[in-house]
Amino acid sequence: MTPKISLSRLGKFYGRKPVLRDISREFSGITLITGANGAGKSTLLRIIAGLCRPDAGTVSLFGTVGYLAHATFLYPGLTARENLAFWAGCHGLGNVDLDGLLARVGLEKSAHERVRVFSRGMAQRLNLARILMLGPDILLLDEPATGLDVQSRTFLQEEIGRAAKAGACILMVSHDEDDAAIADHVLAIRKGRLEEA
Repeated sequence: MTPKISLSRLGKFYGRKPVLRDISREFSGITLITGANGAGKSTLLRIIAGLCRPDAGTVSLFGTVGYLAHATFLYPGLTARENLAFWAGCHGLGNVDLDGLLARVGLEKSAHERVRVFSRGMAQRLNLARILMLGPDILLLDEPATGLDVQSRTFLQEEIGRAAKAGACILMVSHDEDDAAIADHVLAIRKGRLEEA
């Protein structure tokens, strides 16, 4: 499988503290990244997403990127459909089947409800629809199942599997042991280095 993410001697410091050290790795398929709180997992994803600069090394991406962070980047005063329409406009996407996207994530009946009344699970489903709308080649998922019920977690794993079968590369940070079952590779950040878990 052709790698879609390539890291070469990546490093990141916060002050004098090394968070990531000399990380070189190529990614394809579904990779789960684990590690203790503060180990640098989210920092690694932010660097790959281009939201944080590394202090050393390079990141090479082969394809478009969708980044699902802790924040949903949704507007609570807008409806579910209005949120998707807003983000479609931001990305210059025309003729997006917004209703189809909402149905895909099980929110078709909530299309005209304001996001401020959504549960965490509903908001995360809408956030996922926002990412899937882009048809990304690379999916970066930072603790995507946090606060989700069993049904929403199952749905999320199914969508991850569907994206991987379509050829996407998925890099996922999670503490959920169930996520290891759908991953092709499980890695851990320990003392700033990315190692086999």
